[in-house]
Amino acid sequence: MKTIILLRHAKSSRNDTALADFDRPLAPRGKRACETVIRALRRLKLAPDIVLCSTARRAEETLLGIAPALADGATVKHEKRLYLASAARLLGRLRELDDGVRSVLLIGHNPGLQGLAVLLAGGGNGATLARLVAKFPTAGLAALSFPGKRWGELAAGSAELVRLWSPNDDKGD
Repeated sequence: MKTIILLRHAKSSRNDTALADFDRPLAPRGKRACETVIRALRRLKLAPDIVLCSTARRAEETLLGIAPALADGATVKHEKRLYLASAARLLGRLRELDDGVRSVLLIGHNPGLQGLAVLLAGGGNGATLARLVAKFPTAGLAALSFPGKRWGELAAGSAELVRLWSPNDDKGD
């Protein structure tokens, strides 16, 4: 069984209109959300072997913000091709993973990340799937299980959505 963890970058700032989209930093709210993501990753026991992260500033800052939740041995790859990538492109990247990888965390952007989660989810709780289709919020996590032995076999409908988490889920914690 393999695990796919999709994390949409935390909330970015739009205060500096002179900055290109790629260069937008996290907003204070985004930085705070990273703390809740750390707690969620630990509580849900989501520990990736490898992290694939878009090189956009807001994605990189999200990775930095959640780094305390990652295992010391986790491999981290910063990849420009993940910036605003489509669901098909993200799926292609996951198919390239070494078959020895059991769990991957992909930090990226909507709409591609949400599209990928919906594309892969061939099963799971109906209400949770509907929630995913409706919205994949900033700093949101989608965890999917894939029963295949080879990443190259990953395809539409081949995974099960096992968890959808949002920072709003922890309000009051």
